[in-house]
Amino acid sequence: MDVDYLIVGSGLSALVFGALSAKSGSKVLMVEAHQYPGGFGHTFPMGKHYRFNAQLHYVWNCGEGETVNKVLKRLELDKQVTFESFDSQGFDHMRMPGFQLDIPYDTDLLLNRLKSLFPAHGPQCTGFIDEVRRTADGLAVLSGDERYRNIFTNLRQTVTAFKNIRYTLQEVFDKHQLPLEAQTLLALQWPDFLLPPNQLSFCAWVLLFTGYQRGAYYPTLHFEHVINSLVDTIRDNGGQIIYQTEVDKFIIENNRVVAVEATDLATNEAVSYQGKRIICNMDPKKAAHLIGMEKFSWKVRKQLDYAYSPSNFMAYCAVKDINLEDYGFGKWNIFHTSHRDLNIAFDTMYNHHDYTTPSYAISTPGFLTHDNSDRPEGQQIIEFLTVADYQYFKALKLSDPRAYRKRKREIFDAILDSVEKHYVPDFREYLAYKNTGSPTTNENFCWCPEGNSYGSAMTPEYFNLWRLNHNSSLKGLYFCNASSGYAGFAGTFWTGAKLYQNLSGELIL
Repeated sequence: MDVDYLIVGSGLSALVFGALSAKSGSKVLMVEAHQYPGGFGHTFPMGKHYRFNAQLHYVWNCGEGETVNKVLKRLELDKQVTFESFDSQGFDHMRMPGFQLDIPYDTDLLLNRLKSLFPAHGPQCTGFIDEVRRTADGLAVLSGDERYRNIFTNLRQTVTAFKNIRYTLQEVFDKHQLPLEAQTLLALQWPDFLLPPNQLSFCAWVLLFTGYQRGAYYPTLHFEHVINSLVDTIRDNGGQIIYQTEVDKFIIENNRVVAVEATDLATNEAVSYQGKRIICNMDPKKAAHLIGMEKFSWKVRKQLDYAYSPSNFMAYCAVKDINLEDYGFGKWNIFHTSHRDLNIAFDTMYNHHDYTTPSYAISTPGFLTHDNSDRPEGQQIIEFLTVADYQYFKALKLSDPRAYRKRKREIFDAILDSVEKHYVPDFREYLAYKNTGSPTTNENFCWCPEGNSYGSAMTPEYFNLWRLNHNSSLKGLYFCNASSGYAGFAGTFWTGAKLYQNLSGELIL
């Protein structure tokens, strides 16, 4: 079959690109190794009555005129796919021994709260927040945002952002001499990156932190509805998606990628598909090794030499006979740590595999929408996330599956011990359902190399202006993935829409 766009993979950026292309009249064919579309955005059933999203829990850039909204309007889905706002007074609740901080949408209010907590460090807090603001505006210029197109009228902000691209969040904390507790409270949503301040790109942190301050959202009808709406747009406009088909070879003729060979995982039969252009949603480094790294330009080979982001441990739970709202849960996330220093907290869990005092995130999506189709009536969903080392879990699973399962239970129990100590006494008594996932779960079910959660690691070395983009250096092949764009819901929407713009010439963003 010869199509305009043969898309390898059905992650969110690929679905956005595919939906925009199909809607504009292009012939689209998508092949996906999984049985569900959406990559990390897919939803899966658990037991008879539960449905959980693989990892996404809240999103940004969904407001009027922002990336997600612009794409949905172009697809005529903006009335169908809607979002609910988190609490504007505190969408992220940061909790640590002796301190708590609710992050609001209003930056001035945030600064006032910081000054109240740390009255002796008001100038330091002000200086840091001002640098965050300038960096955010400068990054908008560097990304080509139409609102900030004129670099000269935003020169100070642009220079600030350009300088800060090489710094970690910790380095900027140190520059402004913020007290350690203030650093921890501001960086406590580290599970959104799975990196501690001394490794995390300051600019990556700024993009996400300020993005959520413009508005943190959850889909009105859950993430499955978002994914299915994009899938339906592709199909309704003549496109096709073939599942359980794993691409294992790219066919090149005259330095042009023209087709793929794949295995039908249901029948184990070999199949092949052709396309005028191949859109690669598969991890770019994995695809490059299938093709042959030597076939790529020196520049792209260098860009493909990235480290993967760390992976995570997830616990998917439901409770009954309790209202979590009575215990401080609501239209917000809770980020908890028992360590004053997040760098130590991360090192303890990730490198030493010690979860006796875990740092973790808590999500309660049921407070954000009236749609309870993901659970039985009268129950509430609660999910926990923390960091985990893929190599450790992989080795344990291969050497001793029983020990692997035992280790997952131990980590889950450590989190529950903390929950019962700090939030809900006797929490275990209310559990109606529980299941856990490790980095190997990510690899097996989301097809992500080394169980990575965000593609390339969001360190200054890999998160910069010179990172990999859609250009593969091979004719007919274009990357469309978190590692060739940006990770997360808003980032992948942007990545898919940006590639569509580049190939179609139509301005969306």
